[in-house]
Amino acid sequence: MNILFKKIIRISLVILLLTACSKSILDENPPNILAGETIFKDLAGFESALNGLYNVARHGRWQSEKIENAINGVDNMTSNYTRSKIFYNWEGTNSPADDDLLETFNWLYEIVNASNTIIAYSSDAKINWTGGSDTPDGNKNRVIAEARALRAWAFRRLTYSWGDVPLTLTLESTVRTDWVRTPVAEVRKQAIKDYKFAQQYVPTEASKQGRITKGAVQTLLAEMYLTIGKPDSALYWCDQAINNPAYKLVTARYGVNKTYPFGSPFGDMFKEGNQNREQGNTEALWVFQFELANAVDPQGSELSRALTANFNLWVIPGKLGETGVKALTYTAERGGRGKSYFTPTKWWIDSYESGDDRAQDYIMRKYYILKDASTNAPYGADKLPKGYKVGDTVFCKWTQPITATNWSKPDWPYSRKSESCDPSNMANDFGFYDQIYMRLADTYLLKAEAQLKLGNASGAATTINVIRARSKATPVLAADVTLDYILDERSRELFIEEERRGTLLRTHKWYERTKAHNFFGGDKIALRDTLFPIPQDVIDANLTKEFPQNPGW
Repeated sequence: MNILFKKIIRISLVILLLTACSKSILDENPPNILAGETIFKDLAGFESALNGLYNVARHGRWQSEKIENAINGVDNMTSNYTRSKIFYNWEGTNSPADDDLLETFNWLYEIVNASNTIIAYSSDAKINWTGGSDTPDGNKNRVIAEARALRAWAFRRLTYSWGDVPLTLTLESTVRTDWVRTPVAEVRKQAIKDYKFAQQYVPTEASKQGRITKGAVQTLLAEMYLTIGKPDSALYWCDQAINNPAYKLVTARYGVNKTYPFGSPFGDMFKEGNQNREQGNTEALWVFQFELANAVDPQGSELSRALTANFNLWVIPGKLGETGVKALTYTAERGGRGKSYFTPTKWWIDSYESGDDRAQDYIMRKYYILKDASTNAPYGADKLPKGYKVGDTVFCKWTQPITATNWSKPDWPYSRKSESCDPSNMANDFGFYDQIYMRLADTYLLKAEAQLKLGNASGAATTINVIRARSKATPVLAADVTLDYILDERSRELFIEEERRGTLLRTHKWYERTKAHNFFGGDKIALRDTLFPIPQDVIDANLTKEFPQNPGW
């Protein structure tokens, strides 16, 4: 049975993942005997264990059910395809029997268990912590810090999604059937302890490409303080990250496509070759690494396929009303094989001013240009509808919102932040571009939220306007700054980057805003859906102690 209480004590989990690696560490040679006693002897063994832990964490941008449970069914994201079981038809489909909920619940506890494994083995006095440029004590503290940061990160999402959840901080050596649900406040208190410890020892620059940075930990810590109603502490930790000279908002063109005439500093960050700090992205705080080609451990991202429109199904009529044709062919420039499992709501598309750089075609797909075989090479020519010629533009449409009776729109706009594919195989489910998971703009917007809650609307406006100025958006006045305005701005700035459901839940705005802006699923949600149901397999496995269900199921 695929259940939490078997997974949570699998000490071998992280060991089995030790061969997982990011692009910067493909030359590592893990030991042949993968057991705790042989792996956790020295710094190299712990680095391999961390590789395994980050491999599991990256599933948040790898597998569609884990992505969808964080960003769909909210104010700015809805379904555009009936594969989405819960998020377009809540009611009876949001149930304890849902496989995606079980998969996500177990995944988060895999992270907890892998973190606890690393932390537990690190206490052995015989470990050789020498290596690299740091001292043995520094190496040890940094390894523990990264494990504790990711443990807190997993508990963060567990509490947003399920409320009270078991708090486990030790390596379990036997199968337990007596778990209890720990109150949310206690779990979050522990997460804060983990983050505070971690921010001391996680370096400003990630210990290896793809790992968490000090700025990311401080941002997560600020978010948690906002969640528990301590904006003064949140403001302090935001400033710690913002005032670190290593982290700066990107305000000038850089990197690949720097000279592309229609680009922008904001848009440049999301182009392949620009996502990472090593590539000039001074704003990035945590970037997930993906690799398909020639990788020892190939791991792609499903985010692009899930969000990119299925534009190949768009039947474009002739200019005089002649029978239409499916005109657009798959190309790498168009993001490859899109499935549009979930897509932006009309409200999100319309929330931008016309001159806002964050809404230009460079970063939000609103049109396609018909191309011949040479321009599309090596993918073949587009089919021309009657009256069209090569070079003509066909525009996306979003005049009416997506609803239960008006969905599956291949001509719908979409964000190009995650646009990626395998250029040699358009049928591949995965893209391989690295994905920005956290960046400093998030920190600024958390700071504005803290300032507003402390009664400093003027300061909040000033902070927000740093973000808006970068994208040529009209400055906001202090009198117009509300929590809803900040949530609007987070949506404009951080679409698909932030885990939107968690943001709306921690601000107690999920039900209200989803009802207001999401018309394919949002019309069906009930207050009970604020928390997901505990998977029934989890409840059934807890044989010797009652494990209560969330209200409403």
